[in-house]
Amino acid sequence: MSDDVYVHGHHESVLRSHTWRTIENSAKYLEQHLEDRSSLLDIGCGPGTITIDFAKRLKKGTVLGIDISDEIIKKARIASQEFGFDNCSFNTGDTYHLDFEDNTFDIVHAHQLLQHLTDPVAAIREMRRVVRPGGIVALRDADYGGMIWAPTDPKLDEWMNLYQQMTKKNKVTANAGRHLFSWVTQASFSSVEVTSSTWTFSTPDTRQWWGGLWAERIQKSTFSEQVLEHELGTQDLLDGLSEAFRRWAERPDGFFLVPHGEIIAIK
Repeated sequence: MSDDVYVHGHHESVLRSHTWRTIENSAKYLEQHLEDRSSLLDIGCGPGTITIDFAKRLKKGTVLGIDISDEIIKKARIASQEFGFDNCSFNTGDTYHLDFEDNTFDIVHAHQLLQHLTDPVAAIREMRRVVRPGGIVALRDADYGGMIWAPTDPKLDEWMNLYQQMTKKNKVTANAGRHLFSWVTQASFSSVEVTSSTWTFSTPDTRQWWGGLWAERIQKSTFSEQVLEHELGTQDLLDGLSEAFRRWAERPDGFFLVPHGEIIAIK
């Protein structure tokens, strides 16, 4: 298994974000390529909400979600059982060493994965190996350096600087969205389509949701543990950054935009 360190961990505040994700808000760019009988591998599937959404669309196909965390795979299996699908399954797996033969899947999908890997190009090459000729590797990652928010707040600037420091310490790429095209071009696909899309949080409900989960992440997730362990900040600093997100969430004019790079790569 890989020694890569996942910045966020699996605190409830992190899973709250992951379980919100669907094809509609996180994989719309891939939707037109989903054919009823397709076989799809979802890498870094987390609690499986996007994976299960794929299973709903690919009713005559097969969908497999893999994640490195046993705990998260158990949660995904429980969620899948609630829907009663027989075309959807979950297993643990290592992105760098996929336990499948060459040319196995029609589609390989990864959402918000490559930003957490120390060698994203190696991972993409492994994805390419297991997708069939003419098949698709679909990638979407956020770009932290491209995030914008209003009103301005020096504490939110501090949060961004700290996050960038933390990811550099882990030798991963917070600004992955802008690098996807470069990484994919190193993996020898026959064609590549590049798009982008955003998440926008500006309504009272979405501000409370986004600001609240980040306020918790900063104080309670693996991120906070790593900041303290690597002496990049103090608990007082983390508490101040958490409070800044809560203040932002209460602002009637609060706005937060998260840009994403997207790739459809054809083998």
